Amino acid sequence: MSQVEESIEVRVPVHTAYNQWTQFEDFPRFMDGVERIEQRTDTLTHWVTKVGGQEREFDAEITEQVPDERVAWTTVGGEARQAGVVTFHRIQDDTTKVMLQLEFDPMGLTETVGDKLGFVKRQVSGDLRRFKQFMETRGSETGAWRGAV
Repeated sequence: MSQVEESIEVRVPVHTAYNQWTQFEDFPRFMDGVERIEQRTDTLTHWVTKVGGQEREFDAEITEQVPDERVAWTTVGGEARQAGVVTFHRIQDDTTKVMLQLEFDPMGLTETVGDKLGFVKRQVSGDLRRFKQFMETRGSETGAWRGAV
């Protein structure tokens, strides 16, 4: 298993950053390679990704969700194996540190080489930068789910 840890400061309050992160179907707006996400239940999402010309589908289950603090997940079926957590830390009233930790199992030679060359780390870093831009440009979330898991 490989691991990536990245963080970024976003100029929005913690609740705004957290609320947006609960809107999984909006992830394609800032996550490169994510084609579509369907929210099937409060804790189950279905992902369609396309990275390096390879399309993958998988389900991910939310294993922990604490409003304004964290969202954790793990894949439960499909063509990818990963687990992760994103946490939200108040820096100031209008600034939040978003930290993403991802553990994944590269599949095949192409993904293994890409992992060794830092592709996943760069992808995660770019996704967080796009999240920051998306949030700071909007100034507000597109929706919210405040339930706990």
